[in-house]
Amino acid sequence: MPANSDAVAAGSGTSLRPEKRQRPRSSIALLLLVCGLAGALLYFARVAFIPVGLALLFALLLSSPVEALHRRGLPRSVSALLILAIFLGLVGGTVNLLWDPAQNWLAAAPHTSLTIQRKLGPVARVMHRIDVATNRAGHLTDAGANAGSPVLSVAAAPNDSDGLLAETRAALIAATTVVILALFLLAAGPPVLARMSAAFASDAHASHALRVIEAVRSEVGRYYATLALINLGLGAATFGAMLALGMPNPLLWGVLAGMLNFIPYVGSATTLLILAIVALVSFDGVERVLAVTGTYLAIATIEGQILQPLFVGQRLKLSPIIVFLALWFGGWFWGTAGVVLAIPGLVALKVAAEHSQHGAPLVAFLSPGRAKRLLLGAAGLKGRPAVKAA
Repeated sequence: MPANSDAVAAGSGTSLRPEKRQRPRSSIALLLLVCGLAGALLYFARVAFIPVGLALLFALLLSSPVEALHRRGLPRSVSALLILAIFLGLVGGTVNLLWDPAQNWLAAAPHTSLTIQRKLGPVARVMHRIDVATNRAGHLTDAGANAGSPVLSVAAAPNDSDGLLAETRAALIAATTVVILALFLLAAGPPVLARMSAAFASDAHASHALRVIEAVRSEVGRYYATLALINLGLGAATFGAMLALGMPNPLLWGVLAGMLNFIPYVGSATTLLILAIVALVSFDGVERVLAVTGTYLAIATIEGQILQPLFVGQRLKLSPIIVFLALWFGGWFWGTAGVVLAIPGLVALKVAAEHSQHGAPLVAFLSPGRAKRLLLGAAGLKGRPAVKAA
């Protein structure tokens, strides 16, 4: 009888692998409902959640040096305080260094606007003529409708001093909350995460969650540390190139290029646009404007196509359209803080998906180049002959 059953199984061609269980529709609807409620909570309570998100980001990026000092015998609280103080000192020194050049450019903004209008006058006149030609019919049809419209009185603008004072106070409270919460997270370290995971999950799930958190912490920290060194070199190269080409305030553009390059694709494009505008305002000849933009484009190409793949690799690369959508949605959802948190959140999500058993579709969604390899691997597995029972 066993032989007959084996023959029937072999003849029918059925595989002995367990069938994949599909998720019930009710659970999918419940999951979508929970995600929608969580998104609404994060949006309407963003005043409370934005400092928490920024503190988690800083704790994630600074946890590697804190753990390195702790392994050398320094207490974790002292390590956290030292690393956070160094980080805040670097941020404050950079802001102080760039304060005067930025103020000079803001003070010269009206003159800069007039210069841009003068140099782009022919293009603006052509666009104005096209706009007048396309809107002439609309003006003719709207003339009768607007003839009897009442004239609305314009109310006096309220005093904005109270609003400015309230916004400044809220910003100071948020900054203090970020610093204190980041310090507590760095000083607590993995032991607190282990106790929290053990309290809310079984041993197997808690150990897996700790492995994922440790992978996210180490890989994201290593990724951004390497990227910071690369961007430091990019900023230095941009500073030297702008200084050689005679650009005003070359230090400002070097630091700006290094900081914006943390945003993939969009950061380098924004820097190129800013340098093109500054060169257009500063120089009269088109040749020097092309020299500035071409030089930065060459530097950014070397950084993006040679240095990043060499030192960072392709594993944590993200799709350009996903990066753009994340920045747009993050800016709409949480403003500037959402833009800051968008890319680190995507990188952490990708690392967590790579260490998850069912995270291959999410990894494929975040990186289409890798999705092709995953699909080819799946096709190779399907092409293999089924293993029959012995």
